[in-house]
Amino acid sequence: MPAAVLWDMDGTIVDSEPYWMRAETELVESFGGEWTHDDGMLLVGSGLWGSASILQGRGVDLDAEAIVQTLTGRVQELLQEFGAPWRPGALEMLTALKGAGIPMALVTSSVERMARQIADLVGFTAFDTIVAGDMVENSKPHPEAYLQAAGLLGVETHRCMAVEDSVPGIAAAVASGAVVLGVPHMVALPKSDHYDLWPTLSGRTLDGFTELFGARRGSAALPTSLPDSE
Repeated sequence: MPAAVLWDMDGTIVDSEPYWMRAETELVESFGGEWTHDDGMLLVGSGLWGSASILQGRGVDLDAEAIVQTLTGRVQELLQEFGAPWRPGALEMLTALKGAGIPMALVTSSVERMARQIADLVGFTAFDTIVAGDMVENSKPHPEAYLQAAGLLGVETHRCMAVEDSVPGIAAAVASGAVVLGVPHMVALPKSDHYDLWPTLSGRTLDGFTELFGARRGSAALPTSLPDSE
């Protein structure tokens, strides 16, 4: 059994990426620019402040903090209006892990106010702690957020399991020393010896989840380097 499970949010628990892309498009177009679906895909899994610099390059005449807050506010409006589109199997797995008494953390590049909104929408207190993008110095693919989450839970990261959907997120989780499960969504994830891939959480059981962790931790050699992103 893992000592804790560390969850990414956007694209892993909730399918908020279309909301982000809509917010990005509206913002760029308000400054007379053009933003395509392919442009939005480039930002999937990236830190918001890094994404802000790309949007500035497309003509958004705001400082990075203003861009982050504007995008976040718009996505929160969309969540309030249309609800949280949960990823298949995510709520069921959260419920099973909670029932088993396994501590959980939400580890996201989004800002804290949005992370708390999503956590509240789950319907029960799933997460023992939250580490958001505005709570760390270094965003994913840096492992800081995962290391901080494990520290707040009082466990070592190598005793944790992390669930991610993007290449930057996977890299951050692997670098932290956690056992990593990739559940791809918007962007395909390359196969790697550094983590396991499931096409979906739908239909997966708590036993399957913990067996995956046990198999990884029972291996003679544990990978410690970053996964390839190509």
